[in-house]
Amino acid sequence: MRILFIGDIFGRPGRNIVKERLPGIARDHGIELIIANGENAAAGFGITPALAEDLFELNIDVITTGNHIWDKREIVDYFQALEGNGRGPARRVLRPANYPADMPGWGVYEGAKGKVPYAVINLQGRIFMAANDDPFRTADQLLAKIQAKVIVVDMHAEATSEKISLGWYLDGRVTAVIGTHTHVPTADERVLPKGTAYITDVGMTGPYDGVIGVQKELVVGKFLKGMPVRFEPATGDVRLCAVVIDVDEVTGKARSIERLMLS
Repeated sequence: MRILFIGDIFGRPGRNIVKERLPGIARDHGIELIIANGENAAAGFGITPALAEDLFELNIDVITTGNHIWDKREIVDYFQALEGNGRGPARRVLRPANYPADMPGWGVYEGAKGKVPYAVINLQGRIFMAANDDPFRTADQLLAKIQAKVIVVDMHAEATSEKISLGWYLDGRVTAVIGTHTHVPTADERVLPKGTAYITDVGMTGPYDGVIGVQKELVVGKFLKGMPVRFEPATGDVRLCAVVIDVDEVTGKARSIERLMLS
């Protein structure tokens, strides 16, 4: 089984390049399962139900998110309207599983590709981020219930040390631990000794002629003056960042992980 994980899709530029490049990537790499972090799909802040549906129409199977999941009120209504509705589309939009249990939405999705069951877990870090439940122990609790061998974890976190620690903690227990959130791709992709593919941050899918997706003049001005400013997405130098993971579908162990950056 070959899995594609697309890094944080930022605004219209990110959505457009996914639409343009995804079919070719899927064909050229023999992709069977597509996961994407979509929490910045709505102009860089949050995701709406309509945008989630647009991404699903591009053959993305599961959308993970992070700290911007609640930025658009519509997504809360989307989750609440479909509570208990089995494996419908909203079930495939995740929010971090270590948020309080009574919050709307779900932190794990279990599905199948052909005869191969899989699971996707969404977690959020705690260092330099809002206080939430322990992502390490939350992972333990979820893995105790999941039957699938192919398990991909999106660790949406600020601190590199927290992401790397989770990679080591879950080595051999999941197929991949993929870091998201910082919008800056790292060059440390590898398969850990017990068979878990790992990268600290897959990077942003969006405009690189800016500051982590935002128009550079606005961010530089905020640093200089310290005044409130409305951030707007940049538009230039759009790139798609992703990783391709080759997996033994019987054992769930990763064979390889390859980093992609496409303009």
